[in-house]
Amino acid sequence: MKTPSRSLWWLRIATFLLAALAAASATYWVLKLMAVAPPSQHAAVVFSAPPAADPLVVARLLGGGKTGVVAALVDSAASRFKLIGVVANRAKGGYALISIDGKPAKPYRVGAAVNDALVLHSVAPRSAALAASRDAPVSFTLELPKLGPP
Repeated sequence: MKTPSRSLWWLRIATFLLAALAAASATYWVLKLMAVAPPSQHAAVVFSAPPAADPLVVARLLGGGKTGVVAALVDSAASRFKLIGVVANRAKGGYALISIDGKPAKPYRVGAAVNDALVLHSVAPRSAALAASRDAPVSFTLELPKLGPP
């Protein structure tokens, strides 16, 4: 006995097309529900400046809160000052951690008064220069101690 082959193929094709349509519809709705709103084309990217360095935090990082070894006082002004640390910053000048007369070190920003007669003129990676004023020539330079072998 022979089965009608034409009617089975049409049924198979119709079933396949209906299943493909159902799969396409399901895919569309899943993608539609899972989609995130596209970013606005008019949104501007804003870069903010980094926060300003807090001198007290810089002092703590450089060990300014700790008392150091008290150096013998000598009459010359340069011997009264001891450079403990430096943060050199090209954009804003930087900071220096300076101990005066063996007292605990304090942070000074470039241009700030260190005492009544001197201001911090400039800083370099391992030194700080002091002068009578910001525009005056450098009176003397404080150097960080040489690093010993580890």
